[in-house]
Amino acid sequence: MIVSSMVKNGAILTAFALVTTGAVTLVQQFTAPTIAVQEKKQLQGLLHQVLPEPAYDNELYLDCTVVTDPELGSNEPHTVYRARNQGEVIALVMQSTAPNGYSGNIELLSAIYPDGTVAGVRVTKHNETPGLGDKVEPKRSDWINSFSQQQVLNAGDNRWAVKKDGGMFDQFTGATITPRAVVGAVKNTVIYAQAHFSELANAANSCEVAQSNE
Repeated sequence: MIVSSMVKNGAILTAFALVTTGAVTLVQQFTAPTIAVQEKKQLQGLLHQVLPEPAYDNELYLDCTVVTDPELGSNEPHTVYRARNQGEVIALVMQSTAPNGYSGNIELLSAIYPDGTVAGVRVTKHNETPGLGDKVEPKRSDWINSFSQQQVLNAGDNRWAVKKDGGMFDQFTGATITPRAVVGAVKNTVIYAQAHFSELANAANSCEVAQSNE
């Protein structure tokens, strides 16, 4: 009787596990398209924030290359979107990482023109302290917009630092590490973009391939 009961209970548990797994799989299948649409909208929104849409005539999220280079702040792959006007690449919108934030990596998206002028910057991910380091978010302060229309003249451009270090960017009250990390990372990204602009502009389109595989 005991063995029979154990077998019966085991069969019930197995059936329950199969039904649960099937239900989870079905939910994932039904929700995946919705999640993909939301992610696409979020990406498009960020791209439009850092680079005004009238400046280009292509779909940024469909035109990109992927770079893995520690000069962009980590060894992780970073996507570089190409903004075109009548086929010519007029700006790069680059992912990069500030590895020295107060609470770890700060992920960035920066739009950069060939002459080293920044169109705009957004922080896409961070773990900075609420009320202090999170002022990198536009909903918390206007600080992130201070990069717009600023130009990196060369690698030795000492203006690209927080004011505490003799530069032109404000630091946050009680929090200097976060803005210092972001300023340094954006500067490094601009320098990288200028040095590799032609190469990045002419690289094969990784986004087009990814889109066709979806």
